[in-house]
Amino acid sequence: MAEKNRVEVTGDVRVRYAPSPTGFLHIGNAQSALFNYLFAKHYKGTWVLRIEDTDTKRNVEHGEESQMENLHWLGIDWDEGPDKPNPKYAPYHQIERIDTYQKYIQQLLDEGIAYKDYATEEDLEAMREAQIANHEAPHYDGRWYNASEEEIAAAEAKGIKPSIRIHLPENHIYAWDDMVKGRVEFNSDNLGGDFIIVKSNGIPTYNFAVAIDDYEMDITHVLRGDDHIANTPKQIAVYEALGLKQPRFGHLSLIYSLTTGKKLSKRDKNTLQFISQYRANGYLSEAVLNFIAFLGWSPEGEEEIFSREELIKAYDVNRMSSSPAFFDQNKLDWINAEYMKRLPVEELAKRIGELVEAAETEEANELKQLGVMNDSAFVEKVVKLYRSESKTLLDVMRKMIFMWTIDTATLSYEDFEGFKLDVCHAVLTELRKHLEATEAEFLTADEYNDMLGEVKKETGANAKHLYMTLNIAFTGSKSSPQIVDVMAVLPVRVLIHLVDKATKAVEDQMAE
Repeated sequence: MAEKNRVEVTGDVRVRYAPSPTGFLHIGNAQSALFNYLFAKHYKGTWVLRIEDTDTKRNVEHGEESQMENLHWLGIDWDEGPDKPNPKYAPYHQIERIDTYQKYIQQLLDEGIAYKDYATEEDLEAMREAQIANHEAPHYDGRWYNASEEEIAAAEAKGIKPSIRIHLPENHIYAWDDMVKGRVEFNSDNLGGDFIIVKSNGIPTYNFAVAIDDYEMDITHVLRGDDHIANTPKQIAVYEALGLKQPRFGHLSLIYSLTTGKKLSKRDKNTLQFISQYRANGYLSEAVLNFIAFLGWSPEGEEEIFSREELIKAYDVNRMSSSPAFFDQNKLDWINAEYMKRLPVEELAKRIGELVEAAETEEANELKQLGVMNDSAFVEKVVKLYRSESKTLLDVMRKMIFMWTIDTATLSYEDFEGFKLDVCHAVLTELRKHLEATEAEFLTADEYNDMLGEVKKETGANAKHLYMTLNIAFTGSKSSPQIVDVMAVLPVRVLIHLVDKATKAVEDQMAE
């Protein structure tokens, strides 16, 4: 691979995202989908969603649904796809395009470039073992290329169902100018021999079908993960054998764990893998989209918070990185926290409601059982109170549960030991008098400010004793948001109950 030249994108642009429904939308999928989306939108092109579903044994239930639903959640929509067919290019499921491939397969067979291979699994295994014993790299040895009619007839008589392989020229260079990596070259002698283009069950293999689909659908640029780079020379071999125009290729940085330094994999339990998990765990779609955009690309300047529209405008394929992209959980949490600070309280409350309705976490289920979302005023107060110190909506949801059940919660009063207990006791006793004299069910933060001013004056407590005492009484911790804001969330009767519990704890410590 050599240093890349600047990529100039001209003319009609058609790109595609082509997942297999063998799993759910994960970070790597989303990275590929997003960069194809940004490429299409920035260069005024068309983004196509195509489903590569020919691996029927590995397809999972709801795999395609997961891809589409979670792309929509991220704010990514396609111009063409199974639900938005363009008659010129439909269908968009590979399994429905089998007939499309037949003419190309027959052309290669007629020209002697492709041939039927009757080697059994046992034959192939014996071949591999012999090659390994001879210290050779395992490869198909072309044994059925130019087979005699008698050999073919004998295999047919045994009922062996053949696969179809494409014959590769010897010592031939397959090369392309990669949009991300620069010049890339592969020698045909290092590709493992003639490769299968149609399996024995009659279904084309990935490397054949994807090349035909990209040609038939007029795909101009192919952006996909770096793990596909070894597939590209095989697809170029198909294009060259058929005399077809090939798209421009670009291979995206793979994503590595910042913690382990290894490629992100499903075995890495320290990182959420699937987009649905980020949604369920209270990450905002805008934040996740923003974060993924920086996995293998960087804009000009130092700004790190970008809306989808700003990403489209700023995107430049020439700023794609050929180096590994590192998944930084702290960076994602920071971006998510920034979005939480910027979105309106009502919008955050609405999204929490959606999470509760989906009931995919313990917190969501508990909030649902408690009926918390029926009290919109409470929800919005807690969101406003805790969003600036939360990383995710799940953090806020935990605070909602805490505040909703605080009258029965077990709070820690150990921190009282660091203060003058007689002053703490005086503060709590005086505050209770003021609360008891209150006829309203709730008071505002401003009203509590005035009330605490009176308590401070009447007890002579300094600000530290006053506010730390109340922090501990109403949250169980010296550290809390503005205590008057906390008090404004709770009914006066609950505050009186909490004052009584704290007072008893102080009296018990005074008696020791």
